[in-house]
Amino acid sequence: MSLHIFEGFSDVLLEVLSALTPLAILFLFFQIIFLKLPMRRIFDIGVGFLLTFLGLSIFLQGVHIGFLPVGEIMGQKLGSLSYKWILLPVGFVIGFFVVYAEPAVAVLTKQVEKVSGGYIPGKILLYTLSIGVGLAIVCAFIRIFLGISLWYFIVPGYIIALIMVKFSSKTFTSIAFDSGGVATGPMTATFLLALFVGVAGVTDGRDPLLDGFGMVALVALAPILSVLTLGILYGRKEKKQNAQNEAESKAYYHDR
Repeated sequence: MSLHIFEGFSDVLLEVLSALTPLAILFLFFQIIFLKLPMRRIFDIGVGFLLTFLGLSIFLQGVHIGFLPVGEIMGQKLGSLSYKWILLPVGFVIGFFVVYAEPAVAVLTKQVEKVSGGYIPGKILLYTLSIGVGLAIVCAFIRIFLGISLWYFIVPGYIIALIMVKFSSKTFTSIAFDSGGVATGPMTATFLLALFVGVAGVTDGRDPLLDGFGMVALVALAPILSVLTLGILYGRKEKKQNAQNEAESKAYYHDR
């Protein structure tokens, strides 16, 4: 049986090439006018562009022949189960590990840990994002089963997020809203989206177009809320530490 693994690969190559070409042209423009980088550095950047082109092309081809079909098939099988509640813990586990393996999330957590000087450990941020997205997947399944409108999740969710900003540590506010975009990376937007379309397609009274989509919006919201929650906890820790330092300082000067 032929797997047709390279079927449509030429179209994928053209798509990736059309996406990277403007960036390459922009770099060359800045190189000629402003940057004036040495040839060795230009060669390294060129190799980087080539690897990016090959990597994205292979990844997207894998998505088309693997991720999307298996996600939809899994969704159809899981959605056909008599015990719908089993999808809630399964969905949480899937959401947790998909984000845990998300390359963009790994980059974010490493950058945050590096810039913060270890004040915000990457592992804690990674677990926070993974748990948040896992809970978002549970909410998305509940939405499909009960036919709840997406607005009842999105509007209150962002209102709560804006309120939480006031109480969260300022350090975490920007990280939280960036995390929402990062969590909806290629792993989430391919496998999980296909999974939900499959579940909606076999659920009575549900339209895959209306109910299968919208999951990405919930996934984008969940990291914001979870990271802001982490920021509130860190904010309390900061206040407690500052109060302790102030008390020790007063005691020191009082003794003198």
